[in-house]
Amino acid sequence: MAGHMMYYTYVLESEAKPGVRYIGHTSDLKQRISNHNSGKSAHTAKLRPWKLKLYIAFEDLEHARRFERYLKSGSGHAFATRHFW
Repeated sequence: MAGHMMYYTYVLESEAKPGVRYIGHTSDLKQRISNHNSGKSAHTAKLRPWKLKLYIAFEDLEHARRFERYLKSGSGHAFATRHFW
């Protein structure tokens, strides 16, 4: 799979306020987490630092986006609570 781009749906948890989570997607997970922890994302800057709780890799961007939307939905929250936390 060398050279094959992967896309990630990820869940971060605030270390400052445990239990507060942020869900997103990216093609560069390390850089994205670094951006969240350096304050480059307005949505997460106030609750730094963040730790990675979960990520799922997809072969295409659309699946990563869809799974992010699902996790942000009511049924997605229930699924995550039941299976991940």
